[in-house]
Amino acid sequence: MTSAMLGKPLDRVDGPLKVAGLARYAADQPAEALLHGSVVCSAIARGRIRAIDSSAALALSGVVLVMTHENRPPLAEDDESYEDDDAADGSPFRPLFNGRIRYSGQPVALVVADNLELSRYAASLVQVEYEPHPHQTDLQPLLDAAHPAPAELPNNRGDADAAITAADVQLDLSYELPNEYHNPMEPHASTVIYQADGKLLVHDKTQGPQNSQQYLASVLKLEPSKVRVLSSFVGGAFGSGLRPQYQLPLAAMAALLLKRSVRVTLTRQQMFTFGYRPRTFQRLQLGAWRDGRLNGLVHEVIGQTSRFEDFTEHVAEWSGMLYHCDHLRLAYRLVPLDVYTPLDMRAPGAATGLFALESAMDELAWATNTDPVELRLINYSESNLNESKPYSSKELRACYEQGAKAFGWERRSKQPRSMRRGEQLVGYGMATGVWEALQMPASARATLTASGRIIVSSATCDIGPGTATAMTQIAAETLGLDPALVEFRLGDSDLPDAPLQGGSFTVSSVGSAVREACLALIERLCEAARQLADAPFSDARTLCCTGGRIQQGSDAQRSIELCALAARHGTLEAQVQAQPGKLREHFASATHSAVFVEVEVDEALGSVRVTRVVSAVAAGRVVNPKTARSQILGGVVWGVGMALHEEAKVDHALGRCMNHNLAEYHIPVQADIGEIQVIFVDEDDQVVNPLGSKGVGEIGVVGIAAAVANAVHHATGKRIRQLPITLDKLLEP
Repeated sequence: MTSAMLGKPLDRVDGPLKVAGLARYAADQPAEALLHGSVVCSAIARGRIRAIDSSAALALSGVVLVMTHENRPPLAEDDESYEDDDAADGSPFRPLFNGRIRYSGQPVALVVADNLELSRYAASLVQVEYEPHPHQTDLQPLLDAAHPAPAELPNNRGDADAAITAADVQLDLSYELPNEYHNPMEPHASTVIYQADGKLLVHDKTQGPQNSQQYLASVLKLEPSKVRVLSSFVGGAFGSGLRPQYQLPLAAMAALLLKRSVRVTLTRQQMFTFGYRPRTFQRLQLGAWRDGRLNGLVHEVIGQTSRFEDFTEHVAEWSGMLYHCDHLRLAYRLVPLDVYTPLDMRAPGAATGLFALESAMDELAWATNTDPVELRLINYSESNLNESKPYSSKELRACYEQGAKAFGWERRSKQPRSMRRGEQLVGYGMATGVWEALQMPASARATLTASGRIIVSSATCDIGPGTATAMTQIAAETLGLDPALVEFRLGDSDLPDAPLQGGSFTVSSVGSAVREACLALIERLCEAARQLADAPFSDARTLCCTGGRIQQGSDAQRSIELCALAARHGTLEAQVQAQPGKLREHFASATHSAVFVEVEVDEALGSVRVTRVVSAVAAGRVVNPKTARSQILGGVVWGVGMALHEEAKVDHALGRCMNHNLAEYHIPVQADIGEIQVIFVDEDDQVVNPLGSKGVGEIGVVGIAAAVANAVHHATGKRIRQLPITLDKLLEP
């Protein structure tokens, strides 16, 4: 494959629709006689429902239904039916299944009315009588009761405890991160259109239309052919759409009961009533020689989960793969609480684990009087020791070099509190980022239409990274076409199979399928051209597809336009399923980054501002540097929010998140973000997939929080190990 189209900063193909306000999201879809549902949520964290009084709500003109566990349609009763493609181990939550309350905010009723405002008001009139039971939502007092997580960790190697004891420098450090919530711009919503034949056409905010389709069919005991899920546009998800959220089955249940179309949109407050990045406590023990070389490392993690599922993340594994260390011990334990199950959130596990690891490495740099960049080079690993495999490619050294040069790292003073800008203390910090580069099985179909245009399709969706644009570029590149002649269709459960959009593997997975489908279509086109009795070819064995035509080698005079071929042959198409290549089995694959951060800290007020960030990323071949850069910019903002802003405040007496809105759950705004420079380091990877692309959705977040914390320490001399870093922590004596 040549590089004529890949690597170009093509504008988003869906940009005009979005800018013009013509892109329809899940809650924008029109439907005749549409009803609106509003969810009533539990006011207690644990217990049972004694009674529900819906009379006041039903007395309002225009209210057509108050659906509870007592009058819902039949539901599946086995756990397996409620499992989805991203389900955790255990027994999945079942909305409106019975009167048991398992967490605060649990849906207990759905009020359906003629319009949204009426349904919201009527929902406030529903009276629920509870039998409360003692609950526990605080992880900290139960740390000693944690049990091993069911997920397998890499094998321990050597004797970490003995190695740390024998080392010249020994550190024993603890870090804490709070619950964090996804908060995409678009709240979760589902519009279920009830059709005359009893089928359900569902517009859902999801990261996997086929996942939502399978879930609904299983839970509602419907034939899969009776459910079609569309997700054409998604206003951000960040992991919140990996699992079907409760508005989906509630809207579908109401539609089946009423035989009418129903829309359920969650409020911003209700966006805090399902999955989240879980609170964690981490302990890092490091042993090193005086020159900074690691001799032993222990990384122990305790995270919270629900009482009905064991949610696990890859938090500790990064400590075994990022640096060379012959003696390693990893542990991951869980504490069940009366909360909803946590959920993958952008860079799940890595954003958490790398904050602790990269903060600890910075502390080791200070303890050994080693420059933080130099320390990482001293402990550089050419292979993934967790898997005992070399990397398919790793340009992390170049990330350190190019990032440090662009940032001006050489200007960093060695001592904390030694750099100032007026009344502001100035600090420089850095950290390493890493994210696994995966490829999942995926299918795609490529079709030559009668008009000569190419339609490529897959059931993936686009949660914001520019998937439709990247797939258009891949198809255009493979077919030798102007991208204006290619249309990529997605977000439909009826299209060829695709994995969930997440984990930064969509380009690798679906992109590889798109490429293979286009190559297969080229074979069909060439064969169709060979069959033409008046074909202008003297050597039909050398046919190729380029410039919108099938031609003989490089001879444009001996060719036939695709539109002419389509007019004579009709529609031609090819569908394939792409699988990870066998060569991958012998290598580890990962995206790497080096992030450099400058902060200003007001010495008197304790306020922190991130003034500059440089993120140098090695992600293989970048399909579209414009959209990829946007992904890194967004990731940096996420990391700044993680470091300085985001924290769910839970009243454990009530078991309830108290700052469940965007006024009090702080996320960064424009004024909080300084200059961000993104560098894509050249990286040639012939193994990871035929495109050589690793994906950038997650890597932009990883390492940022640690780099901010490290910069704050450099500026102030204070080491904050509990996120977020707020002024009260900095002003403490």
